[in-house]
This record gives sequence, structure tokens and C-alpha cells, in this order.
Amino acid sequence: MKQIFYLLPILFFSVVCQAQTDSTLQKDSVPTEKSTLTLGVSYANNANYYGMKSQEKMAYVATVGSYHHRSGFSLNGLAYKLLNDSAHFVSAYTLGAGYGFKLSKRLSVDLSYSYTFYPKLSPFLQAANPHTAGLSISHTSWLTTSLGVDYAFGETNDFFTTLGISKQINLFSLGAKDIITLTPLIDVTGGTQRFYKYYITEKNIRDSLLGMLIPPILGGNTPGSSTSTTSSQAYTSFDILSYNLKLPLAYNRASYLVEVACQLSLLGQKAQADPGKLNSFFTASFYYQF
Repeated sequence: MKQIFYLLPILFFSVVCQAQTDSTLQKDSVPTEKSTLTLGVSYANNANYYGMKSQEKMAYVATVGSYHHRSGFSLNGLAYKLLNDSAHFVSAYTLGAGYGFKLSKRLSVDLSYSYTFYPKLSPFLQAANPHTAGLSISHTSWLTTSLGVDYAFGETNDFFTTLGISKQINLFSLGAKDIITLTPLIDVTGGTQRFYKYYITEKNIRDSLLGMLIPPILGGNTPGSSTSTTSSQAYTSFDILSYNLKLPLAYNRASYLVEVACQLSLLGQKAQADPGKLNSFFTASFYYQF
């Protein structure tokens, strides 16, 4: 039963994409008692990138697969299908690997790398940086405290850090072999935002191809043209991006897990994607472990 709980961070970090969607399957690869293969499917009402979202509505269905070896190594894959994307059979897909180990009984470390394949002019907010390398440290006691650092690179490069606190609460059981859990998580994410300038430039190209009128953006500067020093610093400075509350409710039984989760994300005042706005995300997922 306890192995199935290792699946919960899949939704915690989802872009799913998250992104942190691109790193969803790399988290929590600390060695288990046996090697496991996990397959699943997930629906989300919008793509989530560290609490931020694209200007386009991006509901999607994702299929996931993850193999965790008992030594701590893992291989994983994830495929996204945007529900409003009629041009591609698969809107994006991710391949990744990770390694997790314990420093002590309560302290664990995870290393991960993933690459996401995006089609040309992809609407994903993070499409500028298909590579993601991550390091996370977790301390588990009455509460679980985690610190994650991600480096995303490709067309641009960005750094992100996330500090979070979570608590798994066992609510009740319907039978002798199942349990329903609620795992509230609060985290704060900071980072740079070079990816957003690339996203706006690509969005203007997509809009122009559709014959849409491109409005003035970022104080009248056309993306792709020279911007002011202040605007450049807005992309390269390290700022608070979002404050997040995540509430996953899960039904666990032997080899499978069914979960619904909501996330509320209050964007920082210096976030380029709608500063100060409260975003909401909903996901529903099913995972089966062999």
C-alpha cells in the first residue's frame, strides 16, 4: 500500500505540466522495497506552470508511465493531448530519468532530468525550455518540508526554487484494504521569467497566422523588438512567482489510486503572467501500479 503514496507528487508538480509539468514523474524516486511500474491517465482543466498559465485555455488529457527501480533509479514518460488542439495527435511528450536516495531516516534527495518535445509554435507557457534539471530535498516528520531547485533551458534559461510544506491526513476507509487521504500542500515559488518573453513572441506569431489583431504588450513594446532596461530586468530578475495551495483527495487501494485535486495559485506582483491574479486548477487522475 505504501508504494502507492509515492504517486501523489505527480500531481503536486503537474503542468501538468510542473511542470512544473515537465518534472512530474521525476519527483520522489527514493528507493522503495521493490521495483514498480506505474501507468496512469490524468485530466486537467488547464496547464499549470508554477501556478501560472497561458493566455489560451489549455485543458488536456495526459497519459503517464513510470518505472522505479528499488535502487532509486527511475525512467518515466508523459504525453499530453490538448483538447482544443486538432492539429496534433500528441500536443507534447516528455521523457525523463531520476535518482533518489536517503541521507538519513527522514531526509531524502531526488535528482532528475527531463526533455519535453514541443511542436513548432507550441502554446505551452514553458515551450522555450524543453530541458529541465531538478534537485529536491525533503524532510519527513509530522510535516513534510521540501525545497526544490529547477534549471530550465533551451531557447532561453531560467531558474526556479520552490519551498513547500505538506501533511498527509488519513481520513477514513471504506473497507479493510483501502484508505482515503487528503494531503494539503502550501508552497512558494520564485524564479526568473525569460521563458515568458519567448512565449509572447511565439503567441504573436500564432495570432498573426490566424489573422488576429496583435495588441500592444508590455508597455507598448512589441515582443521581439528592443525593450527598455526595466523590461529586460523584469525577465531576468529573480522574483516571487506564486503562492500555492494544493488539496489532493485520493482513494488508495492495493495497486491503484484515484485522485481529484484542486490548486489555488496567487501570482506575485512581479509575475509577467497576470500579476496579482488568483488562478485555479483542477485535475482528476487514475494510476495503477504493477
